[in-house]
Amino acid sequence: MMELMQQPNSVEVEVKIAVPELAAVAAQLTRLGFGVTSERKFESNTIWDTPDFSLRSSGEIVRLREYGDHKVVTYKGPAQPGKHKQREELESGLTSLVPLARIFTRLGLAPSFRYEKYRTEYQRGDSGTVTLDETPIGNFIELEGAPDWIDSTARELGFLESQYLTASYATLYVDHCKTLGVRAEHMTFPKDSGLRVSG
Repeated sequence: MMELMQQPNSVEVEVKIAVPELAAVAAQLTRLGFGVTSERKFESNTIWDTPDFSLRSSGEIVRLREYGDHKVVTYKGPAQPGKHKQREELESGLTSLVPLARIFTRLGLAPSFRYEKYRTEYQRGDSGTVTLDETPIGNFIELEGAPDWIDSTARELGFLESQYLTASYATLYVDHCKTLGVRAEHMTFPKDSGLRVSG
């Protein structure tokens, strides 16, 4: 049975930064007083869309995510232009992804892209969240919070605004594949490149 936990409407504000080595960033976060709020966990994400990719064309995302024991359905609206990615984000926690996957299928949606990563989350107070992401295309950090907090935290960590990335992981993956001259399919680790939705 699926259980929805309601969340008020919110706006997601974030940036990504590509980093060669996450251990150095983790050490710096500790020195700056950040603590781990979510230990390193495997994360699997499936993007759903219409056969003609109308959601992607409009800049919207419907996603089912598994992160450790957590299962979440997410809607993201079109991103607003600017140095930070800002977009509407609506989420609800689930006890199972299977019923919602069936509902999506009945509505004419289908899995269009899958991506995986290992994620560790850090916080210092309640102003924002720093996540360390290990992905099949490299390591990234994400800074999510108010714009001023993002900028000041990035400076504390030694990063420049010119290093900000506002593209989604799907877009970064496609660009990565173009650079390598290979076909873009799903951003998954070698052990599993197929689409699946588990209960």
